[in-house]
Amino acid sequence: MLKLLIQYFSKMQTNNLAPIIFFVYKRPQHTKRALEALAENDLAKESTLYIYADGPKKDADKETLNAIKLTREILKEKQWCKKVNIIESSENKGLTYSIKEGISTIINKYGKAIIIEDDIITSPHYLQYMNDALNLYQDEDKVMSICALVPKTSGADKLPETYFLRFMSCWGWATWARAWNQYISDLDYLCEAVRKRSDFNHFNFDGSEDFYKLLEQTRNGSIDTWDLQWVATIFLKNGLCLFPKYSLTKNIGFDGTGEHCGNNSIYTLQHNNINLSKSVSVKRIKIKENRIGYNYLKRYYKYGEDSSLKTRFTFSKNKLKKTRFFQNPLFYKIYDILKK
Repeated sequence: MLKLLIQYFSKMQTNNLAPIIFFVYKRPQHTKRALEALAENDLAKESTLYIYADGPKKDADKETLNAIKLTREILKEKQWCKKVNIIESSENKGLTYSIKEGISTIINKYGKAIIIEDDIITSPHYLQYMNDALNLYQDEDKVMSICALVPKTSGADKLPETYFLRFMSCWGWATWARAWNQYISDLDYLCEAVRKRSDFNHFNFDGSEDFYKLLEQTRNGSIDTWDLQWVATIFLKNGLCLFPKYSLTKNIGFDGTGEHCGNNSIYTLQHNNINLSKSVSVKRIKIKENRIGYNYLKRYYKYGEDSSLKTRFTFSKNKLKKTRFFQNPLFYKIYDILKK
């Protein structure tokens, strides 16, 4: 009897697993590493995977066409999850359209989904964390996304096991149809609405990062992205996103091979230094933005990996030196007197 009950509840859990959506284009080596990491998840053996492979641009050269071909061959190398569905596009839809279309199609079929791109390496516990959180907060309208990446900076040990932020990270995440269907594409509206908010500074982490500038650049076509619209939507809806104490993903795409991340050695080093969490205990917590988590990210965006008191003091001191007061010779005369 006990064995039958265990089998019953195990089957129920399997049937309730969120589908995984994986987006690729023309990075075979990144794709292979990302899929191998995903397959290391215990729940991969019970999960359904949808892979969206974008097609070549009209003016694609031989090197690009070959890279797309190799990427698609890797998709078929192994049974990466229990069920694998590959959707190959014959034309280039672009990242923004491809992601929005792929997510909308799958999420409206299943009601929820876990999303990964080809440059995201996941922890073996990634799928467990995502599914636990999706099930726990599925009826909480204020919770709009589950996020996995937490950048590394000083003070991580003070973060709670899980916490909420009015901010979203797209480097390994999940959501529900009830939230995703609120996605606002109108960039003119988003820029105007965010700018008029009384808590506008909160959107930019009190000036530590300029996400609004990136939103404007998306509007004027300087950059092509989909996630800033999602970040702005969540912000305007006063939504919350769940984060873990330690990161469950890292981005390996800052090597110049991607369409949008570019070549950034600093980001590459920072993400290489991320030690992925082996487990996260997902328990119901108060549905409210966590101030410790907000300040943690604010320090990261302002100071980088080292946001210790010493670094912050040095930063403030150097900033003060640039002010008119510290450029005044009188200051140094007073300083010499005080030294004596």
